[in-house]
Amino acid sequence: MAQIPDKLAELVDDFSSITDRNERAEYLIEIADRFPDVKVPPEIATPPYDERRRVPACESEAFVWAQEQPDGTLKYYFDVLNPQGLSAKAMSVILDETCSGQPLERVAAVQPDIVLQIFGREISMGKGQGLMGIVTMVQGEARKRLQRA
Repeated sequence: MAQIPDKLAELVDDFSSITDRNERAEYLIEIADRFPDVKVPPEIATPPYDERRRVPACESEAFVWAQEQPDGTLKYYFDVLNPQGLSAKAMSVILDETCSGQPLERVAAVQPDIVLQIFGREISMGKGQGLMGIVTMVQGEARKRLQRA
């Protein structure tokens, strides 16, 4: 089975060294601040969004798109309708920065439980399910393209 993208593995490794809950939260907030960089541009989608793009079980009303690139990789875009959805925004930034432009096999190898490695095992079940849903949709887009190949 393929490895996950190197950048994602490095980020997970960085988070594994953070034992202080507040430090982890501050780091995730810093990441979430970059959300405007990954927000879906109007040429890809505008509200109201296609419900097929909605992340199931995500309380923050997150949406995911994947745009095929000339090199066969995907560029991921996201939107999070809940302005308080910092965790969903952080997860979206992480997935764009580590999975966009990466080999499809590596993106397809990303497992949803990576959320626990990034956010910590004390994350609430509801929030965890929503964040895992974002990962699952990104992974699913890569798998769809691989099946077509």
